[in-house]
Amino acid sequence: MIEQTIDIPTRHGATTTFIVHPERHGPHPVVLFFMDAPAIREELRDMARRMAAAGYYVMLPNLYYRRGVLELADLPKLPEAEARARMFDLMGSISNPLVMSDGDALLDFADRDPAASKGKIATVGYCMSGQYAINFAARYPDRVGAAASIYGVQLVTDQADSPHLAAQKAKGELYFACAEHDSYAPLEMVQALDASLKAGSAKAEVEFYPGVHHGFAFPQRASVYDKPAAERHWERLFALWRRTLG
Repeated sequence: MIEQTIDIPTRHGATTTFIVHPERHGPHPVVLFFMDAPAIREELRDMARRMAAAGYYVMLPNLYYRRGVLELADLPKLPEAEARARMFDLMGSISNPLVMSDGDALLDFADRDPAASKGKIATVGYCMSGQYAINFAARYPDRVGAAASIYGVQLVTDQADSPHLAAQKAKGELYFACAEHDSYAPLEMVQALDASLKAGSAKAEVEFYPGVHHGFAFPQRASVYDKPAAERHWERLFALWRRTLG
């Protein structure tokens, strides 16, 4: 495997991006992996490595670079409530337009790297970034072959860039993994998303994961990690990418 961490120039500075891909048999299809609210950490790098080991050129960008933050573990220690408030403040500092702009820079970089395929790409986002994965598919409908939201939040909102609306602009195959116990994406929101997608023309699946909680795919989140559900989500992702990226 080849790993590198590169500061990729953007319209607003530079995003420190972890890139990993197989050493042989390239170029490899690109996967844009958007982080969750707790930011870049080794847990996410390991997940990127697992994606890359399956044959993909994976880019994991730091979305908090505008605030000068890479890893929350590097910040001064705070009491739990204050640390959580700080994380939500960072989460609120980014938006679909900002992340779409960052995605443009990432794709431009990948298109200039001989190790990356110039064909269809995939996007995947966890938690806060599920919406970004879907919106990027709408932004590049002829380029994004697959987009996945894993226990994504704000799936149905009254904003123009709500995922349930953005999905109708995408041409690629979309996948939404939703946990049964998720205060950030409650059952009524998941049902509204599913109904909207079925009423439209999106090529999409909403899969309900019974008995599990928000964050079930993160192995270091012991209180909610569910290995069978996590492995199911890997199976779904890899099958999706085989179908759509070749």
